[in-house]
Amino acid sequence: MVALTNSLQADRASGRLTLQTATIARDSTAIRCLDWDRDRFDIEFELQNGTTYNSFLIRGEKTALVDTSHGKFESLYFNCLEGLIDPAAIDYLIVNHTEPDHSGLIQELLNRAPRIIVVGSKVAIQFLENQVHRAFKAHVVKSGDRLDLGQGHQLEFVSAPNLHWPDTIFTYDHGTQVLYTCDVFGMHYCDDALYDEVPKLLEPDFQYYYDCLMKPNARSVLGALKRMAPLSVHLVATGHGPLLQRHKDDWIGRYRHWSKAQSKAAPFVALFYADGYGYSDRLARAIAHGIDKTGIEVELVDIQETDAHDVRELVSAAAGLVIGMPPQSVSNSRLHSTLSTILATANKKQAMGLFETGGGHDEPIYPLRNRLQELGLTEAFAPLVMKSAPSEVTDKRCEESGTDLGQWLNRDLTQQQLQSLDADVDRALGRLSSGLYLLTVRKGEVSGAMLASWVMQASFQPLGVAIAIAKDRAIESLLQVGDTFVLNTLEEGNYAHLMKHFLKRFPPGADRFTGIATYDATNGSPILAEALAYLECTVTYRLEASDHWVVYCTAKVGRVANVDGLTAIHHRKVGSHY
Repeated sequence: MVALTNSLQADRASGRLTLQTATIARDSTAIRCLDWDRDRFDIEFELQNGTTYNSFLIRGEKTALVDTSHGKFESLYFNCLEGLIDPAAIDYLIVNHTEPDHSGLIQELLNRAPRIIVVGSKVAIQFLENQVHRAFKAHVVKSGDRLDLGQGHQLEFVSAPNLHWPDTIFTYDHGTQVLYTCDVFGMHYCDDALYDEVPKLLEPDFQYYYDCLMKPNARSVLGALKRMAPLSVHLVATGHGPLLQRHKDDWIGRYRHWSKAQSKAAPFVALFYADGYGYSDRLARAIAHGIDKTGIEVELVDIQETDAHDVRELVSAAAGLVIGMPPQSVSNSRLHSTLSTILATANKKQAMGLFETGGGHDEPIYPLRNRLQELGLTEAFAPLVMKSAPSEVTDKRCEESGTDLGQWLNRDLTQQQLQSLDADVDRALGRLSSGLYLLTVRKGEVSGAMLASWVMQASFQPLGVAIAIAKDRAIESLLQVGDTFVLNTLEEGNYAHLMKHFLKRFPPGADRFTGIATYDATNGSPILAEALAYLECTVTYRLEASDHWVVYCTAKVGRVANVDGLTAIHHRKVGSHY
């Protein structure tokens, strides 16, 4: 049964936000928030048919709410929820994914249900702690863990990392055979139809959604499909769009077909770590993020849970290997067997990197490094050795190490792309000359710098600047919306030594400012003492442009050191190089 109240129908005509409730299985209710007129979703999507944010209520002897909704639906959502149940009576909030369109109402739910237990992956709980800034009861689950709600509603959790955030899990109700998947198998399609009744209407949006979000992590898709294969699924309850019931096997089959095709074509890195041991998962995510910035796919593998066959398959197909040192344990033969399988399968065409996990009893890193080098593997970054508990600096070093690995794997593809450019277009594009600038930033314990030439004024009111930054630059992660930095203008006749210094390839975690005179801006970032001028900037928004981010920033503080000085100009012969 589908319920759409008269008052909410009236709201559709004005605000174009409506809410739909429906019984989808025994004791199971869908709460669908319909956003009819949304025309863009983050950077990835230009929407043609709006979108929905789907939440679900499961009632056994205990009650669970699966995901919430977007913050814009707060009033509508809680009015509806209170019509179904007192929020304080909900025992569990299951968080399949923490992106704000699904977690935007969690803080208010915690206000109304302070004793609720939040269930999610370890990463999801960590993300939520940073989002809601308050204490809450939490229950961390891994793949295969179960939660019994009573009356036959036994929930099983399925790990689905990188789809499309590292925190994602699926929730399967054995009592109703409903699989709750949040973003996975979803689509941005807003319609009163609860189920996938007319596939031809949905196919373009379904594939567009897959291409934007899931295709870059095709191997992770295949891993999730493998883990959910033993489950008998009657209904796929997605977080966006209609629920998949009428044609669910076809939709799932498309994911499998597309992902197999993509995984064969794209290079990837197999990153082995020990979940729950030391700081392994934290360091692995930081390295994975750095690799991901280069466009190389990462397959995260728990070294404690993977069988020998899967290890051989992954290692033989991978372009790169990263290994987090597992704990020394004579009792855990699986760990030693896995390392032996990696060594037996690795080949000299691969790149590799190693990191300590900081558990206190790590396997020694250098004997394994020597063995891999003897096999002919190329070391893409120096071993990451833990001396203390990880910090922002450690995270940044790990991220930059991952980026170094990704760039090494991309070297041949980059060269092929350069050679494929039309020579006349390449030379003509190179005649677009620009100034020379240095971006400098300090964020907490982490600092960064980047030589830039693709800089231009972009607005008068407010005074705004646009800067193009390659996705794989180390500084990119320090230039998110709300971050501050300094844009230093270099002076003609006084820039060569600065240019030479900042064009050097720095090892991961290295201080870019060693030997360079600086002083602090009001926003805390370094100002180059030799700069012709500087602007203190705040990132307002970012636009994705293929291999670069176009970062728009507002400037409120600035100074010119030499009013007679001229900006250094960068002239190029071709457009395919800086």
